[in-house]
Amino acid sequence: MTESSKPLPAGLRPETLAVRAGTDRSHHGEHAEALFLTSSFVFPDAFEAAERFQGRTPGNVYSRFTNPTVSAFETRLAAMEGAEMCVATASGMAAILSMCLGMLKSGDHIVSSQSIFGSTVNLFAKWLTRYGIETTFVADGDPAAWRAAMRPSTKLVYLETPSNPLTEVFDIAALARVAHAGGAWLAVDNCFCTPALQRPLELGADLIIHSATKYLDGQGRVLGGAVLGSKALLQDTVYQFLRTAGPTLSAFNAWVILKGLETLKVRIDAQSVGALQVARWLEAHPAVERVWYPGLPSHPQHDLATRQQRLGGAIVSFELKGGREAAWRVIDHTQVCSITANLGDTKTTITHPATTTHGRISAEERAAAGISDGLIRLAVGLEAPEDLIDDLARGLN
Repeated sequence: MTESSKPLPAGLRPETLAVRAGTDRSHHGEHAEALFLTSSFVFPDAFEAAERFQGRTPGNVYSRFTNPTVSAFETRLAAMEGAEMCVATASGMAAILSMCLGMLKSGDHIVSSQSIFGSTVNLFAKWLTRYGIETTFVADGDPAAWRAAMRPSTKLVYLETPSNPLTEVFDIAALARVAHAGGAWLAVDNCFCTPALQRPLELGADLIIHSATKYLDGQGRVLGGAVLGSKALLQDTVYQFLRTAGPTLSAFNAWVILKGLETLKVRIDAQSVGALQVARWLEAHPAVERVWYPGLPSHPQHDLATRQQRLGGAIVSFELKGGREAAWRVIDHTQVCSITANLGDTKTTITHPATTTHGRISAEERAAAGISDGLIRLAVGLEAPEDLIDDLARGLN
């Protein structure tokens, strides 16, 4: 730390940490965070080079695993989540892969929610099995069902809450008890809520996964991911895997996401308010069969979401009468919403999960996850909710 950097007091709130944490100014005294675009770092002598490479003294070595800008992002996100350590990765899927290959071995077993991102399903069900890591998928949130799926070899319990795309909400505290009773870690994908709405470690989770591509960046600009938890869990596992295998977050992307964190709470609060207004309108529309949004009293886990999350979030999923034809008609008639599978953007995005985000899993797997051909996922941005309602009405009417 330089003379122009002041230590932060203890007890700061997440929105303050989102602006101030992780700042370590250089000798130039810059106010905005510096961007260090360098692949390597120079040592004063051979002895110091050897010490840093062996980890005996702190300092930057090589940007595959140590970079000041990436470290600033890791420090800030860890502060916001209340975590001891953060390992930044090249994408959200790189974060999940790094966690699994860094912490698990052949013969280990995962218990996972069925209601997760399609690529995560493929990673667990197809790719990890090649290395002797099996996964059992659980179809609902009942802790008894998760307990029944546990084996002596279970090392990881994994869930998204809210889930993608049906916004199912899982009881983190209850599932932490199930995992810990079986000697396993609980990992929570906190992508939809972010630390602005939910802090899983405070509810008993051991690990947090982020696709920083989504709300942490917030403007659809770059890819990034993160694994958070205790130093005891991550230092000799996920961090060492990243150091060796290199699924690394670039310094530029870290800098972009670092600046995105500063406006996270303002954005997601406004997006949550807009999403609730749109969800209420959709629920009253005769062409809509059902709406999934945690902020609606009709949501199956509305009471749990109210206790576990500060707001309902920005994702609204709804099922249309008429299947894929009706869903595509609504999507194709939009003129404001962006037809893209990304989410977390200031621009509202709309997609058909059955043929995009979950299109590479089998029809049986989609059915088990409740993803019908009539389902649409809407990620509400910062446009006027009234304009989004008018945009959806073009196809619904």
